[in-house]
Amino acid sequence: MRAILCPHYGSADVLELREVPAPVPGPRDVLVRVVATTVTSGDWRVRSGKFPEGFGWIAKLAVGWSGPRQPILGTELSGVVESVGAKVTRFAVGDAVIGFPGAAMGAHAELRVFPEDGLLVPKPANLTFGDAAAILFGGTTALDVFRRAKLKAGERVLINGAAGGVGSAAVQLAKQLGAHVTAVCSTANVAFVEALGADRVIDYRTHDFATDPDRYDLVVDIAGTAPYARSKTVLTPTGRLALVLATLWDNLGALWVGLTTKHRVIAGPVDVRREDLERLAELAVEGSYAPVVEQRFAFERIADAHRVVDTGHKRGAVVVTLGARASER
Repeated sequence: MRAILCPHYGSADVLELREVPAPVPGPRDVLVRVVATTVTSGDWRVRSGKFPEGFGWIAKLAVGWSGPRQPILGTELSGVVESVGAKVTRFAVGDAVIGFPGAAMGAHAELRVFPEDGLLVPKPANLTFGDAAAILFGGTTALDVFRRAKLKAGERVLINGAAGGVGSAAVQLAKQLGAHVTAVCSTANVAFVEALGADRVIDYRTHDFATDPDRYDLVVDIAGTAPYARSKTVLTPTGRLALVLATLWDNLGALWVGLTTKHRVIAGPVDVRREDLERLAELAVEGSYAPVVEQRFAFERIADAHRVVDTGHKRGAVVVTLGARASER
């Protein structure tokens, strides 16, 4: 099968299209032929080797010292079941599915194996394969943040970094949960974020949210520019701060904040559950959660997709397609 490999850390130029052995499913596995995938900020980070401050050596011990131990990147996909193991009952050949390898990666290839009871669910029937590939990375992150923050209807949420893959999902899902959403983004993205449903949009180029008189039950920092030292002034007395992107020091400081104030800082890895994928698919079918796709690239041009993500200013997701079926439902 064809796959895109990242043999070592570096720019998008390090990526190579190669023929590699196809995975072999076990008796309880499902083999998926990939129709579409994405390039996410997670792929960018692993490819570039640029990890948040303080995490460099820790991340490379886990991911690989001179290059990713798993050279095939890709955290999410849509596709069609190619074959199933002898003991599989949940899926059948020909089923349209969406899958989330997450940190295990491996979606930037023509074939990917999933355990039958893994992070694999039916594709929303109203979405094309190309669009369906883009609902999981940001959506699962947002759902986990809101779950750990115990977000309730009627609460006021500020989302810092609202235009990217995670941010655009967080705005929609916070609204779906009944929250009042204030979104922070650049001038160029104000109208875009308003269209996602944000109740108020702050242009960070002209206004500093930290000087705002409004107070929030939850601040979600996706951009990595709103640590507790900056966000505490806009939190309610028992407010929470969720750090999606943060330094090691900010993560370590989360416990101290909880011990010394009535605030709570939520940090650490995202916990993705199968029910999260099922919920996102349901919301997509209902029309209350929609994929946001900025650009689409053919598989052979995946390096160009990485270059878009490298800018740090993409809107929503960047989709990569493997063949004509990406435009089908």
